[in-house]
Amino acid sequence: MNTSPWLLRAPQAGRRLRLYCFSYAGGSAHAYASWQAALGADIDVCALQLPGRGMRMMEQPYTSLPKLVDALGQLLARQDRTPFAFFGHSLGALLAFELTRYCARHGLAMPEQLIVSGTSAPQHREPSRGLHTLPDEALIAELELYNGTPPEVLQHRELMELLLPTIRGDFALAEQYVYRQAPLLTLPITVYAGRRDPRVSLEQASEWRKESSGACQLHWFEGDHFFINSERDLVLECVSAQLASPPLPYPQRSQAIGPPEPVGECALAEGAPAPCVPEPACGEAPAAPSIACTEAA
Repeated sequence: MNTSPWLLRAPQAGRRLRLYCFSYAGGSAHAYASWQAALGADIDVCALQLPGRGMRMMEQPYTSLPKLVDALGQLLARQDRTPFAFFGHSLGALLAFELTRYCARHGLAMPEQLIVSGTSAPQHREPSRGLHTLPDEALIAELELYNGTPPEVLQHRELMELLLPTIRGDFALAEQYVYRQAPLLTLPITVYAGRRDPRVSLEQASEWRKESSGACQLHWFEGDHFFINSERDLVLECVSAQLASPPLPYPQRSQAIGPPEPVGECALAEGAPAPCVPEPACGEAPAAPSIACTEAA
């Protein structure tokens, strides 16, 4: 694989599958720094480092998702032929989805599977609140409502002055996103969602099934929007099972977690994976205020 400032990885020959990981808004490739050790030598964890963070802090962050997807598509076209999959959380899931569409549209190698985490299906996103246009103090006040940014960071004004341009850029990527009809994907989609995530209801998570003719399964985790952190070990066990060849059953404690507030017959039988098809009688998860951490996705 070509060395690139876009990619954070630990090169090693002979790995069976490459996992490209896309972070949430305001996050960086370092969110996945511990994944390589957890997933083992069989998987090449390759985290995307976007401009405006980490060693690329002085670069201008992207504010247009189509332009960012085009840049990533060109990067992907230059890589070797190792089979690969995509994992993205929140804004990262939306980016991974649109990059998959880019690959299909341009005849590039396709990911073997797409794992989307912590985000609504692209046709069912919440309306933009224009957070990327807020004055600094108002934006910081919004960030305080979410469970992803440590209070000491938000209170450090000099640090926030450094971080806010990237946060605004990421919000703009999410809030200015426009869904466009396109041919269905054909790969399997796996959806991860937090039972207490106020931004992703049962219906919004289930609607990912409309984006591919391949299989679609929905798995729930305890926790809020950032269950990827609070439930890290279980998430990694599930990702490892998903990427195994052949795929392995998910851990029992994962299989036992059902959707938020199941109603009557809509409750899943213990141990049964959830297809991305909600029963008609099932209600949505309770609505609540939006944005997560440094996240509008």
